Amino acid sequence: MTDRSRPRLIVLRVFVLTLLVTLFGRLVALQVVGGDDYAEAASANRVRPVVQTAPRGEVLDVRGTPLVRNRTALVVSVDRSALLRQPDDGAAVLERLATVVGTPAAELTRSITPCGDDVAPPCWRGSPYQPVPVAEYDAGDAAGLQRVLRIEERREEFPGVRADFTTVRDYPKGTLAAHLLGYLGPISPEETSQPDYDGVTATALVGRAGVEATYDGDLRGRDGVTEVLVDRFGAVAGEQGSTPPVPGDTLVLSIDAAVQGIAEKALAGAIDRARDLRARGSGARLVADSGSVVVMEARTGRVVAMASYPSYDPSVFVGGASPAEYARLVDEEQGAPLVFRAIQGAYAPASTFKVVSTIGAVESGDYPLLGRYPCPGVYGPTGQRNFDSAALGTVDLRQALVKSCDTVFYKFAYEAWQRDGGNDPVQEPRDPMVRMAQAFGLGSRTGVDLPSERRGTIADRAYKQSLWEQTRDNRCKGAVNPELSAERRRANEEYCEDGNRFRGGDATNFSIGQGDTLVTPLQLATVYAAIANGGKVLEPHVARALVSASGQVREIAPEVRTTVPTSPEVLAYVREALAGVTQPGGTAAGAFAGSPVEVAGKTGTGEVAGKQDTSWFASFAPADAPELVVVGMVSQGGTGGTVAAPMVREVYDGIYGPGGLPGGRLPAALPRALTAARPAPAAVTP
Repeated sequence: MTDRSRPRLIVLRVFVLTLLVTLFGRLVALQVVGGDDYAEAASANRVRPVVQTAPRGEVLDVRGTPLVRNRTALVVSVDRSALLRQPDDGAAVLERLATVVGTPAAELTRSITPCGDDVAPPCWRGSPYQPVPVAEYDAGDAAGLQRVLRIEERREEFPGVRADFTTVRDYPKGTLAAHLLGYLGPISPEETSQPDYDGVTATALVGRAGVEATYDGDLRGRDGVTEVLVDRFGAVAGEQGSTPPVPGDTLVLSIDAAVQGIAEKALAGAIDRARDLRARGSGARLVADSGSVVVMEARTGRVVAMASYPSYDPSVFVGGASPAEYARLVDEEQGAPLVFRAIQGAYAPASTFKVVSTIGAVESGDYPLLGRYPCPGVYGPTGQRNFDSAALGTVDLRQALVKSCDTVFYKFAYEAWQRDGGNDPVQEPRDPMVRMAQAFGLGSRTGVDLPSERRGTIADRAYKQSLWEQTRDNRCKGAVNPELSAERRRANEEYCEDGNRFRGGDATNFSIGQGDTLVTPLQLATVYAAIANGGKVLEPHVARALVSASGQVREIAPEVRTTVPTSPEVLAYVREALAGVTQPGGTAAGAFAGSPVEVAGKTGTGEVAGKQDTSWFASFAPADAPELVVVGMVSQGGTGGTVAAPMVREVYDGIYGPGGLPGGRLPAALPRALTAARPAPAAVTP
């Protein structure tokens, strides 16, 4: 070896040694330091989860009558991994299946293809190793059963296709309480990442309305998972372990199915009868386009019945409502049947609001409870007329409510407005009627355990300011628009300058539940419940309890939100006055002649710009010891005494009359069968 080659050999040896050290270090990193992680990753590459859907909990009425349950259906599913092992990737199988189930092969192909960046819906959002449902038949469907038999008899022609029994939602009472119960719909991709849907698969159905939505987390239970082993070709080679599904809780409602049926029948009948009547003033036939009835326990806030018209069949959502079906359910021209009028419809309460105004006026300290007040046909300062311009002379507050005298309340409101400074208000106006309305919870959601409840509107000073800020620019433009009449331009100019001002007419309209003040039927029910129960503003509930599969009961207790700032003496006086409304001389006397129970209540006829009157009757019974509150409303249904009051009377007849509830009372305890011990869910399999 020459002296010149020796350095080269040394460099080569160092280079080789460096390579060996680097290789050894990498091997240590892979096998020792990160061995566990890589082993776990390799295992994950061959383990795939297959979800076993948990049975959804049933929904029962307060007596244990099923309102929503699960029924058995035959579901035809396709195992995509099995199809891909066919020479043509399963194309021939899908062609044969298409002729059996009546779905085009191209549509079947799209439905079983996993969704991805380059695959848009319709596609399969679940695991690619999970069978994809492509057809569903009721267990009693003879034609569907024949289709399934064709598949089962020729198993060799349908590799990867299977038919299994599964559960789907069933409504044994048909359309009864449809809005309250709600329906299911597919979970969205965005929702799968939300905490409320933790562990819910991308193919799950979740509650979309009613109690199905509010108590979705309790009803859906917990899905089971089977971990299947797959080879490098994607074929299933076995199972590694499984976790069984945990059934959802049973939801027991405070709703009584019998009373719900009575309320719905009374509402539908009242609307039919109203359409044969003539509107006040115009003489046109009443439109009577929608309505609601709410029945609630006066002392607990538990809802006994909640009817809404028009209604819909919740079974249309089983398997998914078509776009055309859904469009019909939300179409205003067809009555928008999907709208839950009891909590989503807001209407001027009209004279039913006078109980709030009475208490507000008395508690202001300016109008004695036992005082007497003039009831002229026209209130001079504003020129507003009494209903039908009737003059009743001098009356006490009882007569003001029994006869529904508007001008008495105009006086209270206008004078209170003047004391607050009139058009130049003081720094902190008292607004006693507004404050009392807020104390009763109006203008706020009741907190009922149902989604999408409206707040309603209190047309106070803040509301006027907000409305003015939103509309001022357009009205200011209208003030200089040459295409408008001089009168319209002048009105727009005045509004542009000071449309936020709370005027005397705003105060007087508010006192009789007119103007922009709006309430839902449920909100009004909570007001009358507070008057009936001694001043407690309750949070209404439709759920009574949740019962787990193991028999554990979680009751939903009544909740008092606040107490009305008034005395027992004032509430007792108002209750006695309301009892006079249904007696001879009262505005609802004709509707309640011969009633099986003494009812206290108030009629209301809400005037609506561009529409016919809204018919109201708000009440509680028995008058001397209130148990139930019943509020009825028919939109464009005429006067309260001619449509709503007879409708509410029909509800009371069904409850207290022959064949009704014993004593008009609901069960104090849950159905015994629900609280009995049940087998515990199966243990988790390792």
